[in-house]
Amino acid sequence: MNKKQKKMLIRIIISSVLMVLLFIAYKVLGPDDKPYSLGIIKEPFWFILYMIPYVIIGYDILKKAFKGIIKGRPFDENFLMAVATVGAIVIALIKKSGDYTEAIAVMLFYQIGELFQSYAVGKSRRNISNLMDIRPDYANVEIDGKLTKVSPDEVSVSDIITVLPGEKIPIDGYIEEGESALNTSALTGESLPRDVKAGDEVISGCINLTGVLKIRTTKEFGESTVSKILELVESSSSNKSRSEAFISRFAKIYTPAVVFSALALAVIPPLFSMLILHTSPLWNEWIYRALTFLVISCPCALVISIPLSFFAGLGGASKEGILIKGSNYLENLSKTKYVVFDKTGTLTKGVFNVNCIHHNTMDEEKLLEYAAHCESASSHPISLSLKNAYGKEIDADRVTDIKEISGHGITARVDNIKIAAGNEKLMESLGLEYKSCHKNGTIVHMAVNDEYAGHIVISDEVKADSKEAISKLKKVGVKKTVMLTGDLEKVGKEVGESLGIDEVYGNLLPVDKVEKVEELINKKGKNEILAFVGDGINDAPVLARADIGIAMGALGSDAAIEAADVVLMDDNPVKIAQAIKISRKCIRIVYENISFALIIKFACLILGAFGIANMWVAIFADVGVMVIAVLNAIRALRTKNTL
Repeated sequence: MNKKQKKMLIRIIISSVLMVLLFIAYKVLGPDDKPYSLGIIKEPFWFILYMIPYVIIGYDILKKAFKGIIKGRPFDENFLMAVATVGAIVIALIKKSGDYTEAIAVMLFYQIGELFQSYAVGKSRRNISNLMDIRPDYANVEIDGKLTKVSPDEVSVSDIITVLPGEKIPIDGYIEEGESALNTSALTGESLPRDVKAGDEVISGCINLTGVLKIRTTKEFGESTVSKILELVESSSSNKSRSEAFISRFAKIYTPAVVFSALALAVIPPLFSMLILHTSPLWNEWIYRALTFLVISCPCALVISIPLSFFAGLGGASKEGILIKGSNYLENLSKTKYVVFDKTGTLTKGVFNVNCIHHNTMDEEKLLEYAAHCESASSHPISLSLKNAYGKEIDADRVTDIKEISGHGITARVDNIKIAAGNEKLMESLGLEYKSCHKNGTIVHMAVNDEYAGHIVISDEVKADSKEAISKLKKVGVKKTVMLTGDLEKVGKEVGESLGIDEVYGNLLPVDKVEKVEELINKKGKNEILAFVGDGINDAPVLARADIGIAMGALGSDAAIEAADVVLMDDNPVKIAQAIKISRKCIRIVYENISFALIIKFACLILGAFGIANMWVAIFADVGVMVIAVLNAIRALRTKNTL
């Protein structure tokens, strides 16, 4: 509880105690008790005493109401509370009852509701602001042999920074030296530490748990993951949903409407009785009904609980490592019926590995040794996968006469033995017969001393969670899953069939992916949402074109994260279904609160207009409904059973 909330709690306690003491004192020492009558000063005396707790609890509401009137914006909940409570005090003065408990109680319970709402918002905000704790305060740079703390903004790309145990990684980079375990929970929601070693890529915002790490930075601080995340979080509340916009418009029309309705209730029936029926106008009774009507009509439950529901939904999602850029995207996510995936880096790891070796005429390890040395001068992903599969240090002195033939492959001499590694075109150009491969992937044909020696199959590995992700999407009601890839059609279809994806399209350039997404958007229903999931720079146009763009945050490119509406911080595709479930739970809570608040409000308004509901019923219709709606809203923070 912050200082402001503590002060309000103290005000509530003081006012409550004074109100109860005055209520008891009035019953014992009030004007009806002749032996204890205070005589001629009895009414002003009680009025002054009762105004003490009223002013203590309500001075800020009265101040806000007055400012609203001065600025020409009177019709808000502060104005309603001020008019209703001041009106109740005026009625008590006219009746000379000496009992102003109702006016204090209305203000008191309203402030209790406000305190409760403030606490609930604070709890939701803390879930989001926990992410703010990932902001690093400094970076350790070695100067004159000593570690010096500098601002992360002062560190340039390719500088070496040192991260000690217990410190946050301030800037993205690669580990130059050291081994450790990283706590990534603030970013990904994953509780298990991640082991890292020299050569591994690390992102800012993670906490170094064990060893000392020396990291070579790959980005400036402003472009690092931690800065991007904080930027997303800080801007998320500015993107309002249609439901929130509706409530804002509703309140602007509703509030003046009920004020004028209350005024009509206070004036028209008494005038009708006096002028038409020629009976007593009963001004006190009708003014009391009008004031009760005003208190009941206060739209606090809607104005407070609806934005709070979305805020809680955003906070609950962020706790799971799902960053949603605004409540409008959260609302759209709940209507998702089509999910389109990019393949590489999204459903697959985006890392090429040697899967198998076929038709080899020599030992597999020896063939890999020749392939790795032949490809030793190349930085192509296929070459890197061959070197990784070999797993030993490359001796460059063993390799001579390297020739790279564009679109074909590489020839070289390894230990003075002629080696050729490449595709079918290379084998044909060398006049060698080769064996075709039935496996999908990149096929590296090998020739040793002008004789065919077999081929190596290299393919991208499917993520362990991809099949589960597709299954869970079906369970949450997604009608169709689609995969788009720049790979060969048969490669894509093999992956798609293994995962249970409905449609697969291959051989696509970035512009082709945009066209395919537009085609799918034109085919879907009016209220159905299409989400695209991608991670690479070439996915940015498609992410921007889709109804909802979902980017893989941990390994995704900056361009993809920038263009997306939702970012998955741990690159786990299962989180897509979880994000949809969180959004649907949030929207369900929003509709529950709207329905509950309006039903209770209108029922109590009718009862108030007919004089059946008194000021205590009005308090329930205002504060009670608000508290119940707020309690319901903060359920959106709970995400344990949404995966």
